[in-house]
Amino acid sequence: MSTDLDDGAVDGDDTVRVWLVERTYGDDELNIVILVYADETGEHYFRKERALTSFDDERETPVSLLVPADELGTTDEGERERYAAEATRMAADHDPDEHV
Repeated sequence: MSTDLDDGAVDGDDTVRVWLVERTYGDDELNIVILVYADETGEHYFRKERALTSFDDERETPVSLLVPADELGTTDEGERERYAAEATRMAADHDPDEHV
C-alpha cells in the first residue's frame, strides 16, 4: 500500500510517527481528555480520547505514536502551522518512547 504522506514520516509498514501536539477536555463530557497527535508537517493528525479517570492510574501518555497512515486525518489549514511547530518541538525535545 502506498501513501502520499511525506516519505520521511512513513516507515516500511505505512505507519507514520506522530507527536503529541494538544490536550483538551471534551466539550460535552468533562471526564474525557482529547489527545491530538500530528506529524511534523502538521498536515496529518491522529485523535485519541481517554477518560480523565484513566490518568489517575499508572498509565502514562506517550509523546509519540506510530499510527497506520490510513487512520490519520487531514489537518485544517488553520491548525497546520501550529501542529507542525509543536510536533517538531516535541520531536526535538523527546525520544519517541518517552511519556508525559
